[in-house]
Amino acid sequence: MFRLRKGTSHFILQLIFVSLGSVAFANDSTMNILEKEKAVLDQLLTDKRYDARIRPSGANGTDGPVVVRVNFFVRNMPYVDDLKQEYSVQLTFRYMWLDERLQFDDMGGKLKYLHVDAARRIWMPDLFFSNEKQGNFHNMLAPNFYVRIFPSGSVLYSTRISLTLDCPMNLQPYPFDRHECPLQIASYGYLTNDVIVQWKEVLPIQVINKLSLEFQGFTLTGYSPEYCSTKSIAPEYSCLKAMFSFKRDLMPSLTRIYIPNCVLVLASFVSFWLDPSRGASRAFLVSTTLLAMVFQVSYRTAALPTGSYIKAVDIWLSVCLAFIFGTLLQFATLNYTSRNEDKNKCEQAEGVSLLSGDESKESTRSPSHYKHYLTCLSKASKSKKIDIVARIMFPTSFAVFNLAYWIAYLHKE
Repeated sequence: MFRLRKGTSHFILQLIFVSLGSVAFANDSTMNILEKEKAVLDQLLTDKRYDARIRPSGANGTDGPVVVRVNFFVRNMPYVDDLKQEYSVQLTFRYMWLDERLQFDDMGGKLKYLHVDAARRIWMPDLFFSNEKQGNFHNMLAPNFYVRIFPSGSVLYSTRISLTLDCPMNLQPYPFDRHECPLQIASYGYLTNDVIVQWKEVLPIQVINKLSLEFQGFTLTGYSPEYCSTKSIAPEYSCLKAMFSFKRDLMPSLTRIYIPNCVLVLASFVSFWLDPSRGASRAFLVSTTLLAMVFQVSYRTAALPTGSYIKAVDIWLSVCLAFIFGTLLQFATLNYTSRNEDKNKCEQAEGVSLLSGDESKESTRSPSHYKHYLTCLSKASKSKKIDIVARIMFPTSFAVFNLAYWIAYLHKE
């Protein structure tokens, strides 16, 4: 083992005593600051000095209104529901005001702020969310809020809260619709003579960077702070309004509604290229596409937002259904026209054949027989004309409808 010299051991002992003394001094300083904070709080919030029932004075000790500055941080938006016309938001809500009765000495910068564990011990603004449907504070492990008093007398209140808010929606352009959903903050009992609510000048609204609503079919396109205080015969209350802009994602509607409907309509047009004599095949194709379209309409309309107005998707579904029903009418007309009018039946009915080359028979027939025969052939050719016209008219009309539909609604969007 190493032996330490007498002077060296004495120096090491001094270092140990100095270190222990520094730690003790640091702990003592910390205790002094905590005791000082407690003493300042006890002094500020005594019943003789401070009454939480009385609102603070205005700026510079005047009788003017208390100015409450608000900002919040959006942590999440769990859903946007167009059926119930509401949306949900989870946010950190903060507001600050000045109460000169709470000014204190910061001990040369050592006391940055005081923490108040019970908000009822000081006066607080009576703010509420005027378009709230449901809301709750978060109390997991501990209540998620704090109240801080700064040396100047400014008070900061911060809490985490989840809200379900009303959002009136115009669904006429659905699924090309955009919505402006408000979050309204107002003073419940104090008039503008007593309390004025204002947005914080810097970053009044903040949104988490990773906020995503894609799985809900919406995209948050923007947000803006606004004011909603109005003057009328009734008392005026100060009010703030945050507007969130949502845009519906078009891709789910394309894959679930528009593309399947186009396939059904085009499939029904295939019947125009089938031979009129294959009535069973044409009837099966037209009836199958019609039933599939009816199912598509009933299934989709049950899952879509309801309203007393016609939506863009209703126009699309109705027109697609009309085109497929039109192919059914075309088939019925063709079947009626071509019944007993094909060339062979005409020959049998009149007893002549221009293709047989049997002139002896032809010589025994009167001109009226030839007239009836040609009339029968002209009627038989009408069925072919009906198909030819349908092959051009139906696809062209559907293409024109698509062009007008997409230009109109994409331009509105």
